[in-house]
Parts: sequence; C-alpha cells; structure tokens
Amino acid sequence: MIVPIELLPTKAVTYDITIDALPPLTFDTKVVVVTNPTVAGYHLDTLLEKIDAPQLHVVTVPDGEQYKTLETVEHILNACFEHKLDRKSLLIAFGGGVIGDMTGFTASLYQRGIDFIQVPTTLLSQVDASVGGKTGVNNKYGKNLIGAFYQPKAVYIDTAFLKTLPAREFAAGFAEIVKMAVMFDRDYFDFLKSADLSDESQLKEAIKRSVELKAWVVNQDEKEAGIRAVLNYGHTFGHVVENETGYTTYLHGEAVAIGMVMANALAVELGMMTQVEADEVKAVLDAANLPTDYHIEDVDDFYEHFFLDKKSANNTIKFILPQGIGGYKIVENLDEALVKRVLGKFGEG
Repeated sequence: MIVPIELLPTKAVTYDITIDALPPLTFDTKVVVVTNPTVAGYHLDTLLEKIDAPQLHVVTVPDGEQYKTLETVEHILNACFEHKLDRKSLLIAFGGGVIGDMTGFTASLYQRGIDFIQVPTTLLSQVDASVGGKTGVNNKYGKNLIGAFYQPKAVYIDTAFLKTLPAREFAAGFAEIVKMAVMFDRDYFDFLKSADLSDESQLKEAIKRSVELKAWVVNQDEKEAGIRAVLNYGHTFGHVVENETGYTTYLHGEAVAIGMVMANALAVELGMMTQVEADEVKAVLDAANLPTDYHIEDVDDFYEHFFLDKKSANNTIKFILPQGIGGYKIVENLDEALVKRVLGKFGEG
C-alpha cells in the first residue's frame, strides 16, 4: 500500500509513504542509521539486512524525550563528520518521533542539507511524526522551539515493528489518531470507537486514514501558516503539561490526550462543542488507557507558558479547538479570565 504525498508541487518536493512490509533498500552512497538502544535491540538486524550500501554505519543515541536536545544532534553530526559523509550521503531515522525529529534536523544542518528517510517504529511516529517534514529539538523554554521544516525522501511504515511496542507507547500513538479524527472526520472517529487495532487490517486502515489526512493538510500548508496549525489540537495544552513535568512523566501522546481534554473543555465553555461530544472524545481516550486528568498547581503560571507556543504571536495565544467532532476552528484573543476559569477546573480537588 503506497500513500503518495506531494508537497509544494511548484518546487517538485514529492515523496512516497509506503504502508507495507519494509522492502529491500539499495543506495549508492554512504548511509548512517540513527536509532536508540531499545529499537536497536529489537529490530536493527532486520533493518540492516534490508540495506545494501557501499558504507553503512549506525549511530545510537539515548532513548527518551529528555535527550531530544542540541547536544544529541551535535553527537549525530560528529558521527557524520567522523564517517566523512558528503552531500550525497543519507541518514535513516530508525525509531519513534524523537529519533525522526532529531535525524531530520541533523540532515537539514549537515553541509547545509543532505537526504534522509524515515523508518518509524512507533504508532505515533507512523501516523504523525514521520510525515510532513517537521524536525527539531526541545530546550528549557519549550518543545520543538529549535528546528526546521525539512522533508524526508521517503517514509516506510511497517506495522511489524509495532509488535514489540509497549502498550503504553501504542496508546500514545492512538492519541494522535484520535486528534486527526476529531479535527477532520466524524466518520473516522466513529470507526475508531469500535475499531480493534490488534487486527492488522484495521490497524493499517487507521494508519492509512491518518496519513492521508496529514498529507492533505501538509499539501496545503507545509510551513504551518494556516490549516497545518490545526494538527496541533491538544498540543498547546499538552506541551505545557510536558514542560511542567520535565518531559519525563508523560509520553508525548499522553500529554496530547490530556491537552485534547483541556481544549475540549474550553470549546464547551465557548459553545463550540457540547459536553456530550467532549465526553465522547474522553471516553475513547479512556478506553485506550490514556491519561485524561491533570492537576494544574498554578493556573497563572500554566497560562503564561502558552506564550512560548510556536503558534502564538504578537502576545496573542492561538487555540486550536474542535467545532463539534469532525470540525475545527482557530481561536484568538480569548478573554484571559475565561481561559483561566477553564484551567481552574483542572486545579480543583
């Protein structure tokens, strides 16, 4: 199954996303695979058996969001220099969203840009992070504040890699699937309510639909000047949750799940979503064992963190909110007291 994605056709930026068993990969240049110890332990041999290249090297970086830093990118860059990569060389991101983001960012930097491909091994990266060309790292000020839009040359999605994925990681990826459905497709959301993602055909269908929706959005807006910002539903709140907890308490998808519940509460307050619809979304997240509760210790501090969000500009916060289920709206200039009143509901008890 191949889902074609075409970006900026006037600049001929195109690539294919293959949803199938990983095919043989033949290259006529030096290749560096970037991965982490967990993925390497389970699947690196499988990947290396598929690759035919004049020179093939592996760089292993620590596993976890807390290592998504400029220091780790510098480590990857140093390996590129040590192996004498040139502008025709290739990086392969072999892991989840953290590996994909850092590998893509490194590729954008090395000698002003070399090719890279994505071989995502988590559900979250297969349905979201590997598609669309967002790359970058975190710092003390927030998530993904340092980075670049840099497209891969190809994405290979093989659900076999998900068989070793812990249930918690799988659920975190499911949160991003729910995000796409709530924003863009009520029928897809209804499918997810009863889908059995342990069934491979249903899992592939869920991945395919998410990728198609992501591709549709990115086709229109590669650099998040408009509709692509909608893909950050749940993220404005979720990024604050991640930052407050030092990127160690919650997986990204778990924080997004909490963020969607918070965004829905704000949408209900504004009359954009009914409480029944908000409860419907929460029930799907709860059924996947995703966290949906979070205690905000300091509402004022939580609110101030919004201004570090990349969608905020001119001291104005942009909120991505659902318009029912299957619709969306980007809302600005909300009354601070109203937002804090909603946040306060998560500080009670």
